[in-house]
Amino acid sequence: MESLDEHPNITTARRYHEAVARLAAPEELERFLHPDMIHSQLPNALFPQGADRDLTATLAASTQARALLAGQQYQVINAVASGDQVALEVKWSGTLAAPFGDLPAGHVMRAHIAAFLEFRDGKIIAQRNYDCYEPLA
Repeated sequence: MESLDEHPNITTARRYHEAVARLAAPEELERFLHPDMIHSQLPNALFPQGADRDLTATLAASTQARALLAGQQYQVINAVASGDQVALEVKWSGTLAAPFGDLPAGHVMRAHIAAFLEFRDGKIIAQRNYDCYEPLA
């Protein structure tokens, strides 16, 4: 729940993560994202080389997540805003809808995430994720 004095970009960041968590359609997610946005995932267990995606690729990745996951949750632990930037500390869990590598359908994956979002015109123009996955076993 947001506080009355919460920074508007934190409110937007929370709402965006709520939409992502419920596996919202790309059209809904696009409302939060600036047309020039770039989403960077720093190297992690799932993306050893990291990944940089523009808006089109970000929305395509959300469609892939809808096929891979039966459900997911984002718990925002902490949020800090300064000007047009927001830093989030997040706990994530996702239940696989289909097998993924050696993991069976139904397996719950977990990660601890630091996400840094930059805003322009009230929309996310840059997102950098540092995803620390718990052991994938």
